[in-house]
Amino acid sequence: MTTKKSPWNWIPTLYFAEGLPYVAVMTLSVIMYKRLDVSNTDIALYTSWLYFPWVIKPLWSPFVDLIKTKRWWIWIMQVLIGGGMAGIAFILPGDFFFQATLAFFWVMAFCSATHDIAADGFYMLGLNEEQQAFFIGIRNTCYRIAMITGQGLLVMLAGWLEKSTGHIPMAWSLVFFVMAGIFIALALWHKFILPKPSSDKLRSGVTIHSIWKEFVQTFSSFFSKKGIIPALLFMLTYRLGESQLVKLASPFLLDQPEIGGLGLSTGQVGFVYGTIGVIALLLGGIAGGIAISKHGLKRWIWPMALAISLPNLVYLYLAYAQTDNFAIINTCVAIEQFGYGFGFTGYTMYLMLFAEGEYKTSHYAISTGFMALGMMVPGMISGWIQECIGYQHFFIWVMLCCIPLFLVLPFIRINK
Repeated sequence: MTTKKSPWNWIPTLYFAEGLPYVAVMTLSVIMYKRLDVSNTDIALYTSWLYFPWVIKPLWSPFVDLIKTKRWWIWIMQVLIGGGMAGIAFILPGDFFFQATLAFFWVMAFCSATHDIAADGFYMLGLNEEQQAFFIGIRNTCYRIAMITGQGLLVMLAGWLEKSTGHIPMAWSLVFFVMAGIFIALALWHKFILPKPSSDKLRSGVTIHSIWKEFVQTFSSFFSKKGIIPALLFMLTYRLGESQLVKLASPFLLDQPEIGGLGLSTGQVGFVYGTIGVIALLLGGIAGGIAISKHGLKRWIWPMALAISLPNLVYLYLAYAQTDNFAIINTCVAIEQFGYGFGFTGYTMYLMLFAEGEYKTSHYAISTGFMALGMMVPGMISGWIQECIGYQHFFIWVMLCCIPLFLVLPFIRINK
């Protein structure tokens, strides 16, 4: 690696930039559409379809490996994502906002998925193995800070703007203008601050034949790995409960008590995720990274799987208790966020270990594609399930969906 720049200068901002468009596409869109009176069924169905670029991103990950540098891909995708956010901001006050904003969200999703390939590959090229293990918790935490910024601080801003302007579409339009400004600033920062690892270089002699050959070799080597079947089942089931919970958590907090929700305002939902939630998330992510760096993933995979699953029980409690005590709601969200931060660290580390080898960047992209598939398909029907059975039974269903993970865990291979 031919760079003297500290990883602290670019890892936090790079993974914040990786998380921000994802939260805009997957989470902020859910809250925004809920405030614009779109049904839970339509919200879950159409926003879950937005996972599709992450599902199929392994199909073009070899091109990111072979064409230009990963540093170049990071910069270009960040510029395009910032433009997409600005496009949503312009369109939101219009009459056909739902169809038009979904189109921009699709563009952002494809650019964000491509950015993920480049950023994750750059992470593995720019750091040695010891640094990768140390910064795994930091990068996941910064990624989640971006998500909390989106579903927390920016939602609080939207709530304040809703009250100030009295015009919900205009309030959300202003929020997306703010996001566009933040993201363009991040793009400019990374243009100059990202290091230039010697291994991140242009490939010579790239032809259509060589690209196709590399493509075939990438996928064949991935699916010929030892323990591939249990590994795929693990990737698909680790977030099975969360894939459905994440689509309905915010609508649950926003819906009125007479239909099973908690009746919080937009600003309150932002506060829940943007204050107590982010503190708990930080603690969970950092604790997970430290635990793995000291004792290895093999020792911690079961506790981390429990940590990402059992805290979902807090939503079941809230659905039955129907409490209006804001402190209790914050405490429950904090428990869930801490568990998520701790548990997701183990998942990310497993994907990185499984991807080790000649095609580690592409193999990691394939792994995250299966992760996205495990989020997309259950998420698509989650809104329909909730509207059929109500919030209380829905959160029971979420807990039942955590069981398959623990049936798969005994069969996965972890060497360190």
